[in-house]
Amino acid sequence: MVNNARISHVLQRSSLKLRLIVSALLLILVIMPTIGFTLSNAFMNQAKNAIQNELSAYVYSVLAVADIENQQLYMPEQLLENRFNVIQSGLYALISMPQGASINTVVWQSNSMLGIAPPTDLPMPEIGESNFQEEVVEGDPYLIYSFTASFEQKKKQNGEWMQFPMTIHIIKDQSDFKLQVKQFNHQLWMWLLILMVFLLVVQLAWLIWTLKPLARFSQELVDIEQGQAQQMTARYPLELQAVAQQMNTLLNTEQNQRKRYRNALSDLAHSLKTPLAVIQSQADLNSSSIEQVSVINNIIGHQLKRAQTAAGASWYLGIRVNEVSEKLIRVLTKIYRDSHIEISANVDQASMFKGDQQDLSEILGNLLDNACKAAKKQVLLSVKQANKQLTIVVEDDGEGIRPEQQSQILERGIRADSYQRGHGVGLAIVADLVDSYNGKLAVSDSTSLGGAKFTISFQVG
Repeated sequence: MVNNARISHVLQRSSLKLRLIVSALLLILVIMPTIGFTLSNAFMNQAKNAIQNELSAYVYSVLAVADIENQQLYMPEQLLENRFNVIQSGLYALISMPQGASINTVVWQSNSMLGIAPPTDLPMPEIGESNFQEEVVEGDPYLIYSFTASFEQKKKQNGEWMQFPMTIHIIKDQSDFKLQVKQFNHQLWMWLLILMVFLLVVQLAWLIWTLKPLARFSQELVDIEQGQAQQMTARYPLELQAVAQQMNTLLNTEQNQRKRYRNALSDLAHSLKTPLAVIQSQADLNSSSIEQVSVINNIIGHQLKRAQTAAGASWYLGIRVNEVSEKLIRVLTKIYRDSHIEISANVDQASMFKGDQQDLSEILGNLLDNACKAAKKQVLLSVKQANKQLTIVVEDDGEGIRPEQQSQILERGIRADSYQRGHGVGLAIVADLVDSYNGKLAVSDSTSLGGAKFTISFQVG
């Protein structure tokens, strides 16, 4: 029960291809051996029936030459079947008569029995009945057919008829029978094995051909997920074609909706920036009002940026991290050339960010820019993807962030002393973007460089 439950649990979580392969294997491995055992048993029974008929014919040939005279059994010295006359030929004939209630005594045996002790427990069927069974003679298995007949003879004194029952036993060794069965089983299982292999090849070929559209369908989904395609273009069987059309409709609808949404937000941003610019240009504004207008402008920009993120609808996008990081590092190297900041990168070439390229640029750009501002000489970017998780780490050799500030620095407007030339909005934007992708952002101390360490992790599968 436990093994069956475990197999069922594995099949429930397995792929459709594995289920079909296991089903085909079970079908072949159960049905073909069953057919083999059935045919083998049928052939063995048929062979035994043939031997029984053969021995029955020998019984009647012996009965034909047997004679009772003066209450004595007379048999010819030679029988018609030559094997009865050859010593230990494998075919033997015996005649026994009952002596008492349960004693059957051998009264005659063929010449082929010379040197062989007859069995002591010969069967005694009723008159006119026969018996066919296996018998062990001197340690070897034999087939024995016994038939009981009764001879009648009239007494000379009173003319009454006397009964003389006797049992004829025909014994045959099983060497020919076993050889015949062995040869049949050898041929049977050899051809069944060839047939099983052939059926397995046919089944696997059929499964590959049948599941080929599913593999193509899955590959197209991967291409769309990685941003290498926008639509499903392959032709599929009727059952999958409807799904592909619905998927294309969903993709078109989502892309158009996201485009309209971003266009509307862009229009809103422009409509808000103009009044704010007018307000900022007023000469009678004091410094406090100007600062508040600037804060409002930053907040609007941040909220618009957060609303425009593709995290909620970008399951099918895939961006290679190294392509974005290389561009950012080239730009930042030029910006901080006078500060002699060395930006190193250890990026796994296969790392994929499942989201929008602009969002990834915003995350890496803010983290690397703040790290360059805080660093003394060195900034390190590390990106790796393993176990369906993308991990991005940015480290610097600056003064680091005090433990009590590590949780506060991600809040809007809060910055550590080592980030005096920056502002807290950038890290807050990073935190919001990471949260929108259901990622995790952690701040700690860098053990390799001695400064701050920002670690971001995303689930990518």
